[in-house]
Amino acid sequence: MAAVAFVALVGAAGFRATPSVMLQPLHEEFGWSLGTISAAVSVNLLLFGLTAPFAAALMEKLGLRRVVAGALVLVSAGSGLTVFMQQSWQLILCWGVLVGLGTGSMALGFVAVVANRWFVARRGLVVGVLTAGGAAGQLVFLPLLARLTGDHGWRVAALTVAAVALSVVPLVWWRLRDRPADLGVTAYGAGPDDVASLPVVAPGSAVRTALSSLRQAARTRPFWLLAGGFAICGATTNGLVGTHFIPAAHDHGMTQTTAASLLALVGLFDIAGTIASGWLTDRVDSRWLLAGYYALRGLSLLVLPSLFAATAHPSMVVFILFYGLDWVATVPPTVALCREYFGARGAVVFGWVFASHQFGAAIAATGAGLVRDRLGDYDAAWYGAGALALTASLLSLSLLIGRRHRDTGPAGPGIGLAYPAAVITRS
Repeated sequence: MAAVAFVALVGAAGFRATPSVMLQPLHEEFGWSLGTISAAVSVNLLLFGLTAPFAAALMEKLGLRRVVAGALVLVSAGSGLTVFMQQSWQLILCWGVLVGLGTGSMALGFVAVVANRWFVARRGLVVGVLTAGGAAGQLVFLPLLARLTGDHGWRVAALTVAAVALSVVPLVWWRLRDRPADLGVTAYGAGPDDVASLPVVAPGSAVRTALSSLRQAARTRPFWLLAGGFAICGATTNGLVGTHFIPAAHDHGMTQTTAASLLALVGLFDIAGTIASGWLTDRVDSRWLLAGYYALRGLSLLVLPSLFAATAHPSMVVFILFYGLDWVATVPPTVALCREYFGARGAVVFGWVFASHQFGAAIAATGAGLVRDRLGDYDAAWYGAGALALTASLLSLSLLIGRRHRDTGPAGPGIGLAYPAAVITRS
């Protein structure tokens, strides 16, 4: 299950890598401003996040196999149809709507569902591996896409991504299963009384399940602290660095292929960093981990503007290594805290926390493009992102005030103790 989920996440990751490679070619071919193109990326990022909680609930109703296979088909269609576009609204429809819905249906909410259903022991490590697969797959695609775009044009790169996403569908349909019971086994490391072996949410409407989980979680302080920190996480990764690092490096004379290779290195180091974060999540208080990750990321972003140059000098490589280790290391502790505070509904609640991640990413993607259009460089965006990351560190430390929830444990299979007692009774 973990292996098939990993391949599916990598297959969907390719298209999320294309915007940063195609910003400049689209600008040169169609004359669209970077702000306009970034707006399409923002729609993608926003739908990517907003779809996640509904998809997590939909997986309960229709099953993992149908939702993931359908999501990959949407990604393939959105990528393939871009070769026919002539107007900017068509870019928004393909990049933003189709691919946003497709990738959002198998985002980190999918990771949380797989980890919560199939694993008790090593759950944090599995979340780390699957998260690294999705994020690193996105970044490792970059050199290939940059080379295809440079040698054959952006349309060949878009069609390549469409083919990769579609090629994963047969594997998903053949091997993906909904629950351990489908194979006559229990979750890895589960005991007979383990909450993890129970359904994540009660059967019913996916929309009703997603909205009721949000309504109940939004009454709690931990939800807003986690969502606020994760919104900043999205702004400082996918929204800013993932979208604008390549054009920012190009502004300083670096070739697009070299800049894409640097982002690919971020993906490689991210694999080690996220897996290590999953291992640490099984052993260290997740609140301290989040505070440390955000603080280190903020400091690195404050230094970044002084590192850009026409060549990849050693100082930039050190930044890439450091930043890559921290790219999505925040995911395993955030998933763990959602389950701790919200019980077996943690996967759906994490979908909403992830939606805030993409909301932050969408704002940063458009905002950084507008900063570049107005000021002529990205410096203000980098400094602002660094300050925001330090703020996220403080939000994570604020979660330590509620540590008493850890000692009492979840109230039941559907709701964790972050919910007020009255809400638990009504549920």
